[in-house]
Amino acid sequence: MDAQNAANTDQIASKFLGKNVKESLNYNPELLVAVPRCENRRQYKIDENNLPFEGFDVWHAYEFSCLTENGVPVTRLLKLKYNSTSPFIVESKSLKLYLNSFNMTKYGKNTTDCLTICKKIIENDLSKKLETEVTAHFIPNNAKKVEIFQKFTDIMQFFNENELKIESFKENPQVLETDTTDITTKHFLTFDSLRSNCRVTHQPDFGDIFIYYKSKKHIKETSLVKYLCSFRSEYHFHEECCEMIFKRLLDLLNKGDELFVCALYTRRGGIDICPVRYNCKIKDADALLDITQLARYGVKQ
Repeated sequence: MDAQNAANTDQIASKFLGKNVKESLNYNPELLVAVPRCENRRQYKIDENNLPFEGFDVWHAYEFSCLTENGVPVTRLLKLKYNSTSPFIVESKSLKLYLNSFNMTKYGKNTTDCLTICKKIIENDLSKKLETEVTAHFIPNNAKKVEIFQKFTDIMQFFNENELKIESFKENPQVLETDTTDITTKHFLTFDSLRSNCRVTHQPDFGDIFIYYKSKKHIKETSLVKYLCSFRSEYHFHEECCEMIFKRLLDLLNKGDELFVCALYTRRGGIDICPVRYNCKIKDADALLDITQLARYGVKQ
């Protein structure tokens, strides 16, 4: 990694991370911090001008609240989505502080007006800051959760856990092993113990990861678990981890093979981040990528 580029990125991201920040009692878009994607992509030889994937970053802010002009509280789950082609990601604590600045701010004569105004403000502020189109949607409090990733099988079921020994806890693609089959096979795999760490605060991040691939190559499940476990002592943002995993697996497969990687991270500070990267779409992720739907997998979401 270019140490200077990494230091510059960490300095940008650490404007609020790991610091005691006074709450803003009024709407304040200046709290938003944009972090460039380019540094980590260069490290993993991901060409920003010819990305090997499509994808989105989906965010859920579970504690959004503001007031009507009469001081009536309005509280909703806010879902955000923007394309992985954006030059920047939003730093998560800055987003939390920004959304908190709406808490005591008054908009609109009623709940509908209030949310309509806030949606427009948030989309405009984030789109401007990240230099991409950001879409926002307030999920109704009575919304039904749509189950996702139902086809996926726990990867730990493919082998005897007692025979597995894991020794590498720094990102290590060397542990990945493949063999070749005579037929093209679809694989739907999930692993519920993905762990990495914030690159600035070093606080742990936990998530479920979902991997689909279609290939004549077979990635040995034991080796894939070893690889995913090698993130436990890594220090990266959620989006970076998802792209790293995608790139490492894509490098293993044959040209033209299908690959899909999604990480559903556990919420921290009332916000979760769900990066999705793929070279093929799968129906299992439709509800997650639909800004109007509340997607759910398991007890963590």
